[in-house]
Amino acid sequence: MKYDTKDIQDRVDRYISQFKEGYFSPLSLQARLTEEVGELAREINHRYGEKPKKSSENEKALEEELGDVIFVLTCFANSLNIDLSDAFEQSMSKIETRDRDRWTRKEGENNHESN
Repeated sequence: MKYDTKDIQDRVDRYISQFKEGYFSPLSLQARLTEEVGELAREINHRYGEKPKKSSENEKALEEELGDVIFVLTCFANSLNIDLSDAFEQSMSKIETRDRDRWTRKEGENNHESN
């Protein structure tokens, strides 16, 4: 099944809402997000970097680690009543404007701005 950001935010909210504790505080969520990004970085380093895994370490899929980052990021957004689609749109608008001429375009490629 494919999810858009609203689906993701709704599913995470349904899951978290079943627990009395609810969402963690923003500071705890930031710490957890940092932890998950670190786990992603570790997996990337093992796979593409110079640091091999110990024989006792299990192989983790990058998809699993990215999924963990998305889950915690979604918890963060939900806890602060931030719509991820709106946040993404703001970010892309900024990047498409700021970095419009920053990189060398491929020959024949048009500017792919949103509608």
